[in-house]
Amino acid sequence: MPPFPEPTAPADGRGEVFLRYLDYFRESVLAKVAGLAEEERRGSRLPSGWSPLALLKHLRHVEVRWIEWGFQGRDVGDPWGDWRDGRWYVAPEEGFVELAAALRAQGAHTRAVVEGADLAERGAPGPRWDGADPASLERVMFHLVQEYARHLGHLDIVTELAGGPVGE
Repeated sequence: MPPFPEPTAPADGRGEVFLRYLDYFRESVLAKVAGLAEEERRGSRLPSGWSPLALLKHLRHVEVRWIEWGFQGRDVGDPWGDWRDGRWYVAPEEGFVELAAALRAQGAHTRAVVEGADLAERGAPGPRWDGADPASLERVMFHLVQEYARHLGHLDIVTELAGGPVGE
């Protein structure tokens, strides 16, 4: 797992800072889900019904929606493929290994995009922006960091309830 991105650690710029936090949060989420028994990965301890596996799938789709569909303006098929009937969804045949690999691959794609662009660059016009002017890559990255941090906090509570790994 990558080390916590200490604020005093030198970085080559804001893009690298964003990427370090995303890498750290992504791997923290994966480590917490890996530390759960299969029934805890698939089940839910919450009234909302989301499962840790659904969270993995959701986070991958969040990166797809903001980086590929939004910033790059790509046709990604179903950008909301993590949703069914108004909630996160994981098919019975989708498992931890597959979802973890997809999340890591998406993270590698995000890294390549950020390393190849300027943070001030605006996203491509398209349906992701729902008629608004596209956001800059910096705003997209800030959004992704908050999304990961928020969901990692949710997962901290769920894994503690399930007897899984606690702490950072």
